[in-house]
Amino acid sequence: MMDHPQPRILMCPPDYFGIEYEINPWMHKEINADYTTARQQWRDLKALLESVGAAIELMDPVPGLPDLVFTANAALIWKDRAYLSRFRHGPRQGETPVNDAWFQANAFETRLPPEPWNFEGAGDALYCGETLFGGYIVRSDAHALQWLGKDLHCRVIPLQLVDERYYHLDTCFCPLSPTEALYYPAAFDAYGRSAIENAVPTLIPVGDDEATRFACNAVVVGKHVVMNSGCPQLEADLQAHGYQTHATPLDEFLKSGGSAKCLTLRLDGEEGAVWK
Repeated sequence: MMDHPQPRILMCPPDYFGIEYEINPWMHKEINADYTTARQQWRDLKALLESVGAAIELMDPVPGLPDLVFTANAALIWKDRAYLSRFRHGPRQGETPVNDAWFQANAFETRLPPEPWNFEGAGDALYCGETLFGGYIVRSDAHALQWLGKDLHCRVIPLQLVDERYYHLDTCFCPLSPTEALYYPAAFDAYGRSAIENAVPTLIPVGDDEATRFACNAVVVGKHVVMNSGCPQLEADLQAHGYQTHATPLDEFLKSGGSAKCLTLRLDGEEGAVWK
């Protein structure tokens, strides 16, 4: 199916997933996730990713870390390096040593941004071509993004996120290839929109209604795009650009402010990254 090595994706089973605290506008402790449904939705996502050619690697879930399931936040991957997250909110800070141990056990060199800068991994740092786009102010700090750019010897474009609902870059921006991306324009200020439009040759905008379904929070495997259900306009737009779309319900994870991309971490290079 692929003309390059099999894509590798890290996932973590949702054994301890739940809404135990509130750190974004989607989370409400009185509206908890349904455990049985969440597990089935996670399994369906995993099976769908495997069906389009991905090899899934698993991290063991840990009691008391309900958001460990969102492996996109574990680190930014660059070849055999894992740039670990330094989480802004206390309830998630226990994830960092767990992630560190997994990456080291799996032959990655781990690096952590200098204190006191916060950084939340591939949730806020996404390659499109040779450029690293970084979301900042809600969860990650601009200084951490600039530090990454120096350490990786690449251009960084920091993008200020202006809507608390889209608190990570991967909720409103999704590289499809080195020259194509999805984005939700209203999540960015005027500078951010202009920066994206000037840097990415082909952009597919997402409308308000489908943005709230986390349409941009999609997983790209070759020409396959795996995404939350309920985004028919984006599916049509992607198909018009030559992509095959695969929708699966992820509503239980939307309750925590996450969807397909949040639940995955590409270990071998995103489709939009030139180094893969």
